[in-house]
Amino acid sequence: MSVATTLESLLELAGLPTPLPDDPMPTLARWLDEARKAADTPDPDAFTLATVAADGRPSARIVLCKGLDPAAGALLFFTNYDSRKASEVDATSRVAGVFHWGDAGRQARFEGRATRASEKASDDYFASRPILARLGAWASEQSRPLAARTDLLRALRRAMDRFGVSALDVLANRAGPTIPRPPYWGGYQVHLDAVELWVGGGGRLHDRARWQRSVDPVGPWAGQRLQP
Repeated sequence: MSVATTLESLLELAGLPTPLPDDPMPTLARWLDEARKAADTPDPDAFTLATVAADGRPSARIVLCKGLDPAAGALLFFTNYDSRKASEVDATSRVAGVFHWGDAGRQARFEGRATRASEKASDDYFASRPILARLGAWASEQSRPLAARTDLLRALRRAMDRFGVSALDVLANRAGPTIPRPPYWGGYQVHLDAVELWVGGGGRLHDRARWQRSVDPVGPWAGQRLQP
């Protein structure tokens, strides 16, 4: 085997398939599933979510993907609707995000239009959260100034008293009394119109491809390999 052939084989082994798939979502879903199953991948559902304010000032933070629908080309995350991120999402409807699974040498970027999730989707996910996280949603006025952490703890105690939750309930994560979802807390569904998949390669000869589509109306994906 020639040196050129050997190098070509190494590049193909490390990269995306040729030809590129018509739809990037099955590959993204498979990567996320494999990251979840990998014992050495911390927070596989975590991604950086970027938004922009009305004055053009960008901001980014880590959130958790709580649902990926390959058929619809959409993903789901949850937050406080009074937070900075939510106010920026509501103002522009545009977001961008990045998953990075370093141990696997993979990265997935995406862009899309975000809309508030259904009341049922938000209620169902909220009910599945640990009891302390549900109480915390009532106690925290996310992104607002906090004079001292003790003020947050007092707000947590008021939420516990309000819903009849004991410290033992919290420590044992017992179901206890029903804690409803706050009206200012819920999900966003991001309808993806751009996905970029990246596989790390030796000598920084990475493999990148970007797919784009229309989401209003929904159109087919069109993919293109990119220089690394």
